[in-house]
Amino acid sequence: MTFPPDVVEAVCRHMNDDHADDALLICRVLGGQPDAQRAVTHGLDSEAMHFTAWTGATSVEVSVPFDEPVHERPQLRLAVVRLHDRACDAAGLPRRAH
Repeated sequence: MTFPPDVVEAVCRHMNDDHADDALLICRVLGGQPDAQRAVTHGLDSEAMHFTAWTGATSVEVSVPFDEPVHERPQLRLAVVRLHDRACDAAGLPRRAH
């Protein structure tokens, strides 16, 4: 399932404007890009969140699956929080209140 373009744009803008460090952590830990220096959220669908991650001048597309498929907009926030929590747990970092 795909979400309407305005929903995808709003979520990506929010991630990029307010949670760029979280996106980078998710890409490093869950996306298999431990050396990434920067990440940008560029899309999502019901199965995953999609990023571009950079190491130096080299970029790679990274898709990180949600714990379970997301079918409605209200579920998106919880799915992204779960990604962040999983990344924190895997990296040995404390979770923060969301």
